[in-house]
Amino acid sequence: MPRNLILQLMLFALIGATHLAVGQIQPVNPDSALQIILKELEGSPLSLKEAIRHSLDKATSVRKAEASYLAAIGTVRRESGLFDPELFFSLDYQDQKQPTASFFSGALILMTKQNTAQTGLRLELPIGTQLEASLNTIRLRTNSGFAFLNPQYTAFGSLRVRQPLLGGFQTSARKSLTKAEQELRAAQARYDQEVLATSAEVERRYWDLYAAERDYAVRKLTRDQGEIFLQETELRAKAGLIGPNQVANARTFLAEQKILLLDREEQLDRLSDQLASLIGVRPDAGKPRFITVDVPPGDFAVEPVDVLVERARQNNLDLQAAQAEVEASRTLAKAAGWEALPSVDLLGSLGGNGLAGTARNVIFGGDTLRTTRGGSFGNALDQLSKRDFRNWSVGVEVRIPIGLRKGLGEQDRLEAEVIMAEQRYVDRTRTLEEQVRTSYRELFHGKRRLEAAKEGVEAAQEQVRIGLIEFRSGRTTAFELVRLGADFAAAQQRYSEALVRTAKAATTLKQLTSGRYPAATPN
Repeated sequence: MPRNLILQLMLFALIGATHLAVGQIQPVNPDSALQIILKELEGSPLSLKEAIRHSLDKATSVRKAEASYLAAIGTVRRESGLFDPELFFSLDYQDQKQPTASFFSGALILMTKQNTAQTGLRLELPIGTQLEASLNTIRLRTNSGFAFLNPQYTAFGSLRVRQPLLGGFQTSARKSLTKAEQELRAAQARYDQEVLATSAEVERRYWDLYAAERDYAVRKLTRDQGEIFLQETELRAKAGLIGPNQVANARTFLAEQKILLLDREEQLDRLSDQLASLIGVRPDAGKPRFITVDVPPGDFAVEPVDVLVERARQNNLDLQAAQAEVEASRTLAKAAGWEALPSVDLLGSLGGNGLAGTARNVIFGGDTLRTTRGGSFGNALDQLSKRDFRNWSVGVEVRIPIGLRKGLGEQDRLEAEVIMAEQRYVDRTRTLEEQVRTSYRELFHGKRRLEAAKEGVEAAQEQVRIGLIEFRSGRTTAFELVRLGADFAAAQQRYSEALVRTAKAATTLKQLTSGRYPAATPN
């Protein structure tokens, strides 16, 4: 093959790579050598939208955050259930035979059969009030000769109240529910933030894969150029135009490019595997890797950094979760302050009684006696409902722990936990601001970084063009031309890194502001 044709092929390949290095500002030449390599890259095409959709369905971090959120919902439901009314019912049957020695027992062996039933409703109010309404009935049958009613029906009911006066009322009684509600807020915020974080992580890894594909293509093109260059130097050496040392330089350069190409291929596969693990989906059967189909946006909205910091503070869901944890700790600390005081409870009850049964004659000595009471079980309940035999009570119960160490110690512990929660919130706020400012600087310098990288590619391409001319005219060596080719490949990689770095910075800002950062607009 004529030397001029070989040199023209090398120059064509380098110029084709330069056209792609200009980035997304101008349409990529579909005939460029680099674009041909990218199109021939084997793998399963994957769009960014598909990758994010798969990750939200199958990412383990999202599923764990969702499980924590569901657990928090269950905790709130459990604590709310403490204020639900409780219906209770009990039934007891007793059959007893008891020997007696007293004449007034009414039988030598006293036999009793008793049915006891109890039912009612218990309720605890969010202010700490405990209510219990109960109804009790007893049916007694005996062989005692002195039983005026046999069977005998007894009914009694009551409404009992206990109200703590120094328990903080709602602060103490509702502390567990309030804490659970705050933890639910935190769990929900963390779940929503995890969805955003997973989407952002997928996007960052997607752009890493995009850059790795470009680096692989550049390295493969450089390897191909190295093969052409070796052929050129061998031809020139045979013609006596250059010495064998320059052929050795070309061979060394080609061997190094082959090794670097293998490294880039391994890196490409590794990044594809990491993305597959994150989204929970593998490439199609027989395909070695995922390949990207989207390109990073070319322009981004740049707002003042203080505006971004304030927006992150107001909207970051991780920060909101940390604030909810602070409020949950404060809830327990406030309740502990009341519970450390002596206990003073107001007690009260209101009730009634009823009595009925089948009247019998009782012979005592020479007298025959008979009770004026009688009736059915319904009569006993009627007396109870009308409160014919009413009763009531009121009182105060005071409990004073000597020393108060238990309550005050618990209060000190919970107040210390509040301080720790507040400091975690402050630390998270400072870290968030640092991350926002770091991403802002990368985004702010992104356009200039991209322009500088593009200028570097153009300059490297021009150096290679001049180097080829000088090599052909004998004014430079193969070693120098090898160095220029390596510089050109490095410039290409720096451009890919600059392009992806800006896109990843915008994605991070979107994550830190919980989606409040303006979406990027492709150029």
